[in-house]
Amino acid sequence: MGRNYAITIGINGYRNLQRLNYAKQDAEAVRQLFLQDLGFEGAYLFTDDSPDIPQDYGPDLESRPTYTTLRRFFRTRFDDIKKPWLRDGDNLWFFFAGHGVRANNRDYLMPMDGDRGDLSNSAIPIHYISERLRRSGADNVILLIDACRSFEGQRDGYGIGTEKQQGVITLFSCSPEESSYEIEELRQGAFTHVLLESLRHQGEGNCATVERLYQQLRYTVPQITRQYKRIAQTPYGVIEPPTKNHLILLPQNATLADIVTLKNDALRAEVQKDFKQAKQYWVRVLAASPADPEAIEGIERLSRMGITGTLPPVPPPQTDSPSQTTSRSAASSPGSPLPRPVAPPPQPVAQHPCPPSRPRSSSTPQLPVSRRRAIQILGLSGGGLGAVLLGRSLLQSVSNSGSDVSAPNDGAAPVDVDDAPGAPNDGAASQLTSADFSPVEIEVVTVQDDGNPATLETKQVQVFQEAIADIALGRVIN
Repeated sequence: MGRNYAITIGINGYRNLQRLNYAKQDAEAVRQLFLQDLGFEGAYLFTDDSPDIPQDYGPDLESRPTYTTLRRFFRTRFDDIKKPWLRDGDNLWFFFAGHGVRANNRDYLMPMDGDRGDLSNSAIPIHYISERLRRSGADNVILLIDACRSFEGQRDGYGIGTEKQQGVITLFSCSPEESSYEIEELRQGAFTHVLLESLRHQGEGNCATVERLYQQLRYTVPQITRQYKRIAQTPYGVIEPPTKNHLILLPQNATLADIVTLKNDALRAEVQKDFKQAKQYWVRVLAASPADPEAIEGIERLSRMGITGTLPPVPPPQTDSPSQTTSRSAASSPGSPLPRPVAPPPQPVAQHPCPPSRPRSSSTPQLPVSRRRAIQILGLSGGGLGAVLLGRSLLQSVSNSGSDVSAPNDGAAPVDVDDAPGAPNDGAASQLTSADFSPVEIEVVTVQDDGNPATLETKQVQVFQEAIADIALGRVIN
């Protein structure tokens, strides 16, 4: 699951611009890495002397990277949006080594016959390329642009990189105000040299994610150029949307922390109702962790939404006993929908400053947390952290008292913590009963200082829903 295809372009023999020394070799080295080391399914190559490209029908496509050839390739391969050749979970990589130009608030890549004096008819906008690549059907499009080589040892491209490509991960070889250099001693461009080393690296500190790859490039490329050119060259990234920083590019090198982070992004996307993005994240989790039960459950949950993009109906919580309720989190039994608590209509403030308390019955079990205490806890972090702390408070209170929340009350009123001597009392606090609560399983991850998870535990907490004045409690907000 999750295929990789690439397009690699490298141009030495410019007809109207400064010739380059190693751009062609850079493209060939990147393609070789993609196919042999990383196991890509396919990679197109366009260089000064690359072989023609076989077509599905008709004559082979000439592969010399002229303006006409490249425009024809992008048109014939990507213009038919009704027949995408890639699918969900796939990555499409685009690598370019050569000259780049910025003009009229647009970033351009220069083909072999590019003319700086006639950009509209001889240069290809990066926006045009990214828009065509997004038609491929791939979930993720990654642009790697090593452009900035004008005079000897320098690749022209001053100023490019300021234009955002929506929905695309773009890594430029240098910042907009810098230039990109070829290193004679390495016989490569500095950016391409570090890129190859970074993608080859395995084990601890590998560059399996967008974030780590970008950090490695930002850290190492300036060291290389200072060593050989005595000048800084700092790669520059434009990642849209920013959550794709956590995207796993090389599943075989992903760590547990990478997978956990991507799971959290998937759940967050579901909460924000960005279901298409959530599905992409779950697919990438499966690519890194095949048969992951949470990812399978997430994809099944999204599949039940159909094309409407709405959650399936959630049965109302049952009040017979906590064990019979159906509301759950993503960590509970497979096949159940995400918990979607719905608060009852709020009461008018003028008539009911606080909602009337539920009548107490000697046969109704009581929980040792008052409404006042619940409100104080849920006030933390907009309800997200508060909901977790509320569950923790319930569990601790029950554990400390030794009581069974499902057992009938013997008639004695439980102690309200807000009514204890010395505690403030607003006169409106009342006890919550087990009928107010629904059990929800949550995953608790303990994270070390270095960001790696230490422990992963599944715990059950009790949550409730209620409207107090115009405030709905019990709704988890992330």
